[in-house]
Amino acid sequence: MLQFLLFEIEVGQAGINVGDIIFQLMSFLILLGIPLALILIISKTRRKSKNRLDRIEEKLDRLLAEKESKTKDKGE
Repeated sequence: MLQFLLFEIEVGQAGINVGDIIFQLMSFLILLGIPLALILIISKTRRKSKNRLDRIEEKLDRLLAEKESKTKDKGE
């Protein structure tokens, strides 16, 4: 395995080490991955918050409707 990583690809007069290519690809993926992960975490948190607020609003509306119906029943 180590011999494979030390294998050099000849490009013109300069050789490119496979280990260098792997390191560059991993660095690039990490560079892209961190902002992507942050964006996904923020969007997921906002979505959860919105869903929670929607559930609270529905419950509040239901409670207000029940209170109004009880008030009408007492008034009759």
